[in-house]
Amino acid sequence: MTTITYYFSPLSPFSYLAGTRLEDLAEEFSATIAYRPFDIMALFAKTGGVPPKQRHPSRQAYRLAELKRLSVLNDLPITLAPRHWPTDPVPASLAIIAAATSPESRGSTGALVHDLMARCWAREQDIADSNVINDCLTTAGFDPAAVLPAGDAAAAAYARNTESALADGVFGAPSYILDGHLFWGQDRLGHLRAMLEGRFSE
Repeated sequence: MTTITYYFSPLSPFSYLAGTRLEDLAEEFSATIAYRPFDIMALFAKTGGVPPKQRHPSRQAYRLAELKRLSVLNDLPITLAPRHWPTDPVPASLAIIAAATSPESRGSTGALVHDLMARCWAREQDIADSNVINDCLTTAGFDPAAVLPAGDAAAAAYARNTESALADGVFGAPSYILDGHLFWGQDRLGHLRAMLEGRFSE
């Protein structure tokens, strides 16, 4: 079965604004998604990226304008300056990793990912808060008590995700890998579709 490796950060507004389009593509093409939350700040440090608040004012202004436009085009509400951003992305990332490897078939990793990002970018909740994380797990169909004890293994997987992202040529979020080919940005989901359709010869 075809697998799409999805590198993202729960703190990335562009990952949030992708909505469920990746999941829709995976369902349409009978593909699976390997959810790989990673340490985007560590990756920036190794690939020459600059955190948003350290960018030139013109770049910061354009980023905000683009987020507004994408919010409208993708029909997803967004708060441009969330009360709890930035926050520690590790607790949410570890919960996602633990849930993705949970034997609970009734849970949806995709639903968990989108709920956590919406809590940050649309509902102004702190996704480093254990109560918020537990509520997201429950809403997505997971039992927090069964998922969260996997935290140590998830922490090791989080570090591996960051290293594998670097090895795969990733330099930002969201990024999608299909058959060794990198697609960066939610606005490249159309390119990913074309790859799934076999329209690219590469």
